[in-house]
Amino acid sequence: MAVILGLNAFHGDSAACLVQDGRLVACAEEERFRRVKHWSGMPSEAIRYVLREGGVTLADVAHVAINRDPGVNNFRRIAYTLRRLPSPKLILNRLRNIRRAGSFADSVRAALPGETLRAQVHHVEHHLAHLASAFHVGNFDEAVCLSVDGFGDFASSAWGLGRGGEITMDGRVYFPHSLGLFYTAITQHIGFPHYGDEYKVMGLAPYGEPKYIAQMRQLVRVQSNGTFRLGLDYFRHHRENVHYTWDNCAPEIGAVFSPELEQLLGPARQKGEPLEQRHKDLARSAQAMYEEAFFALLQALHAKYQCPNLALAGGCAMNSVANGKVYLQSPFRRMYLPAAAGDAGGAIGSAFVVANQLGEVKTRPHMSHGYWGPGATDAEIKALLESRAADIAAEKCTVEKHSDEAELCRRTAQAITEGKVIGWFQGRMEWGPRALGNRSILGDPRRADMKDILNLKIKRRESFRPFAPSVLREHVVEWFEQEDDVPFMMEVFQVRPEKRAQIPATTHVDGSGRLQTVHRETNPRYHRLIECYRALTGVPMVLNTSFNENEPVVCRPEEALDCFLRTKMDVLVINDWVVVRKGSEA
Repeated sequence: MAVILGLNAFHGDSAACLVQDGRLVACAEEERFRRVKHWSGMPSEAIRYVLREGGVTLADVAHVAINRDPGVNNFRRIAYTLRRLPSPKLILNRLRNIRRAGSFADSVRAALPGETLRAQVHHVEHHLAHLASAFHVGNFDEAVCLSVDGFGDFASSAWGLGRGGEITMDGRVYFPHSLGLFYTAITQHIGFPHYGDEYKVMGLAPYGEPKYIAQMRQLVRVQSNGTFRLGLDYFRHHRENVHYTWDNCAPEIGAVFSPELEQLLGPARQKGEPLEQRHKDLARSAQAMYEEAFFALLQALHAKYQCPNLALAGGCAMNSVANGKVYLQSPFRRMYLPAAAGDAGGAIGSAFVVANQLGEVKTRPHMSHGYWGPGATDAEIKALLESRAADIAAEKCTVEKHSDEAELCRRTAQAITEGKVIGWFQGRMEWGPRALGNRSILGDPRRADMKDILNLKIKRRESFRPFAPSVLREHVVEWFEQEDDVPFMMEVFQVRPEKRAQIPATTHVDGSGRLQTVHRETNPRYHRLIECYRALTGVPMVLNTSFNENEPVVCRPEEALDCFLRTKMDVLVINDWVVVRKGSEA
């Protein structure tokens, strides 16, 4: 049986996965090893990890699948270039990117010196990889497959029908039109310049009103067939050489909006300027426009395929607010969203496209959890704590080991009820951008001041951004107005009105919560901890935010300990070991 290495490379959130005998063995994003958010380039450290986890070397890999195909949609590229005559620098940059993807094998050899690459390299169209990342590891035998993204292989969106081991791609929205690009433009205009900042607009939107929806409809024009087009006068990406940096660094994107957009919406917010109500209204209007276009497309796809199941991926599938409305505002009745819906997920998607083409997949895998990254042994943790004993003592901390999991969970739950902030590190690291109970910071959702405590002690982030509840799966319907399984924290639901006052720390200003459903079968220790907290409080959830401080989520025990020591966390639980600050006894 073949060993397949799947990659997202030369783009933000570079990542690697390993598939053996048609089964997923490991996957991880490069940023977790490099400690640089959204790392772009060749994911050499992630490759080393997944190979090590699979007990193989690069020489053992029979097939490498990359989620980019420089050979597709080239007639459209040429036709667009001849018709539009964009800047020569833009054309040269696009050609350079295509050539880089085409010389992929040489890049692998350069990134892993001393390793032997014998594998056949497969280039999988970007959006097919997105579709596969949801369908091939989802739980449907048949589903409508949709990718909504920024851009990849000259398209921004694609759709088709997945059935068995195949996905037929029936339609695309091509460059220069993109819902992802629209959302990026508004994100930059509101004053959030970094790659991946779109989630801040989504968090800010509930504080505003959709006062600019008429202007947004000039930016995005929904078509009668359910697709969309941009009002191109308001954007630069299609005619100018917008600055992009993708090589072995944190990715950067220059301004994609034109002066005409500022004439339409007002001046862009500059660095250091306060957030005003106008910016909140713009965020709400942009979210409303995205949803208008997104649901028009869903309605059209359901009418076309008459299938109740939806497999959704692409960078825009990270819009958890819109995702939480799919059952309310579309005819779809079941949905699968992967843990890494964005470009990192293309590593898994491309690998399973190839695995299915080779006939390697005998039983459809269902990716029901996200715990596919590195773990740590007891010996490694013990050695770390011993080597850092002086640093730990300097922070007036004590160290204990608890071999009784029930007692460990009970004491940790008790500490949460006392308002303590807990660093919770256990098992294998999560795949995707969300902390799902293995690399998490935990708090008490009942405390109205918990958001301020977390921002003061650890996160140091914008006050408008919400924190998420991790909820026991069996209690979701008691606390939320919708019933669905959300293992990857990819949907926002309304908290039941009568429950909101009980969990103010995880209820957003509009009464919503971006929940994670926790299963006993997939994460027994985390489930047990929340069950212990429920026994003490009657509330079947804890506040969960990512274990980091303005950096990628921690990967190894060393990073967890460092983050704990340099912040004001009260307790660090690292597998069976507990580090407690004086005055924070758990």
